[in-house]
Amino acid sequence: MKTALLAALLTCAPALALAQSRPLASPAARALTRLSGTVLDAAARPLPGANVFLKTTFDGATTDSLGRFSFTTSAAGTLPLVITLVGYEWQETPLALPAGGGPLALPTCHLRASRAALGDVVVLAGAFEASDARRAAVLKPLDILTTAGANADIASALTTLPGTTRVGEEGKLFVRGGAASETRTYLDGLPVASPYGGAVSGVPARGRFSPTLFKGTLFSTGGYSAEYGQALSAVVSLNSIDLDPETQTGISLLSVGGALSRTRRWERTAASANVDYTNLTPYYGLTAPDQRWEQAPQRLGGALRLAHRTGETGMLKIYATYASQQVATRQPDPEAAFALAGRLTALRNDNYYLNATYRAALRRGWSLNTGLALGREHNAVRPEPQLIDETEQTATARLVLTNDSASTWYNLKLGTEATTQRYDLRYHATPDAPVYTPGFAEQRTAGFGESDLSLAPRLSGRVGVRGEYSALLNRANLAPRLALAWQLGAGSQLSAAGGLFYQTPTNDLLRVQPALGFERAAHYILSYQRSTASRTLRAELYYKDYQQLARFDAYNVLDASRYASTGQGYARGLDVFFRDRYQTFKKIDFWVSYGLLDTRRQARADLAGAVPTFAATHSLSMVGKYWLGRLHTQLSGTLAYGSPRAYFDPNQPGYNQGRTPSFQSLDLSLSYLTHLAGQFTIVHLSATNVLGRDNIFGYRYATAPDASGQYAAVPVRQLAPQLVVAALLISINKKSPGDTSVAPD
Repeated sequence: MKTALLAALLTCAPALALAQSRPLASPAARALTRLSGTVLDAAARPLPGANVFLKTTFDGATTDSLGRFSFTTSAAGTLPLVITLVGYEWQETPLALPAGGGPLALPTCHLRASRAALGDVVVLAGAFEASDARRAAVLKPLDILTTAGANADIASALTTLPGTTRVGEEGKLFVRGGAASETRTYLDGLPVASPYGGAVSGVPARGRFSPTLFKGTLFSTGGYSAEYGQALSAVVSLNSIDLDPETQTGISLLSVGGALSRTRRWERTAASANVDYTNLTPYYGLTAPDQRWEQAPQRLGGALRLAHRTGETGMLKIYATYASQQVATRQPDPEAAFALAGRLTALRNDNYYLNATYRAALRRGWSLNTGLALGREHNAVRPEPQLIDETEQTATARLVLTNDSASTWYNLKLGTEATTQRYDLRYHATPDAPVYTPGFAEQRTAGFGESDLSLAPRLSGRVGVRGEYSALLNRANLAPRLALAWQLGAGSQLSAAGGLFYQTPTNDLLRVQPALGFERAAHYILSYQRSTASRTLRAELYYKDYQQLARFDAYNVLDASRYASTGQGYARGLDVFFRDRYQTFKKIDFWVSYGLLDTRRQARADLAGAVPTFAATHSLSMVGKYWLGRLHTQLSGTLAYGSPRAYFDPNQPGYNQGRTPSFQSLDLSLSYLTHLAGQFTIVHLSATNVLGRDNIFGYRYATAPDASGQYAAVPVRQLAPQLVVAALLISINKKSPGDTSVAPD
């Protein structure tokens, strides 16, 4: 749930200490290595716009107009340093990184011209990154942790980017006219079946993973790689850190709970464990005693993580987590039986997840990346008077082979994936009613191939194809994908992408009628991006064509004969993103996101083609972060706006003809960095919706009209529209914190 902050905030202190941007930490504690150098051509002329990065990490930089680069990394050991530029041969050199950190000046690098060099300017369309090869992302862990209103939640932070719509009653990612189920989350290349915690109406869901677990977050809003499947709209790819930089203990004391973590680092191995507990009963008892909580949100969770370097390039990572959540509310309801007290809705959610991956370099330029993910989720839901118990178990195995040195003009990636899924439901319409027990078993296999190509100087492309077979649907699909990128100059490029994307219908549909087909979306994207060291400007036009969407009769939801794959729709629009890091204003990092969306569809229980209830025509986010160096304090603010959304009003003719008020929210946070008993400490205060805006997300109507022929209605609101959290986060390091001041970047 959105209020379950602890798991993510627990590791906030060490993440801030290691950050390259607004830090208050000791160089010794950070153990960072700063690499710097110059890239020239064969005639000793500087090469601006060359991409320099450490392979298998998110660490890298782009050379400036003089061919210079500089970046920091927490990695240690021997890693390949890669330099790429369209029109020049790929250069990859083993580099020994000191474990103790410090400055590392590299000798001047010379690139050889090649008509067919594989450049890093490849496929930009649809992804907020420079390329898959560079592995850069707009939002790093520190961005997520310090974005006001996100409360250290990855999905909440991503809603400040263009292409997303704020759906406050859900708390999930809704991208470019697509439902939340159309966005798939991957962890280290493996799909996550349940990326969000449990939630009930009015209490938004929250992502399961802490942002500090990852090197960075790749958010692709469309036209993404053939490596990813089962997502009609978007992909969130999370790549976890390898070895934690040092041994340390973390203590979190919050106004809503507490947490404890311990990390142990050896030369080639790192292990960590954490446990957290959240209970908002005391908080809401003091701040909102009149709200209808039968059980305020409560969460108990923990995680274990092990990483081991098996050689110069081999890395084994195992991550296991468990979380249990409970909440019970009395929701306003227009039905006469519940009008006074409200309808009781209770939830208990238990989730287990295991992710194990291994990667290593093979011979002749090939590398191996393989993994296994296991998940089990159980939901006990009690929407009065119904009783619902559902259990989903999944297992996914994946193997990918990549060759980056087969040729100077292309690379090759081949992969296969197998998923087994079991879903079971027990449903009582009333406690005394017969038990309804639908369920299904799925076995799905997939294979893909993809290649990045250098077609000419300043012109690159990506071509790929993905095929899937579903034993449950007894159907197969083949999804070709193509992208082109033209480098206009240093730091700027024009990109285009298109392709087909398939997804099996959601569990609530398959449990009634498994004989449906794959849902399909075709993406067409044109984008422009210009990036410098401190500024990014991005504009993107897109069009999505939906076909074969699942439909059913809302008045006969258990009649399998009323289900068919005949739905269709479209989504088109413009996304604009601008970020300025301390360039316009010396101590301010800010970004502005705007999305224009035009969409209509007829799917699921829609009576006619109409604007979906989760879509907003205009979405605007402004995020700012101000660093007060002398006070060791960062102030953050997020202003969000969403234009009115559609909803179905049975008291008016037509379908989805009603419009909500606009969504507006101002969130603020303050982080004070200091030391307590010689240990790095953060005092954090955050407040959401500080102006107290009463955001309404639609209306819930009675099933039958009253004596006047009108359907009674109650508004749908977020049950807790405001949340104020105070936190004391302490990082007990093995090493001395040392100096507490670092000049801004």
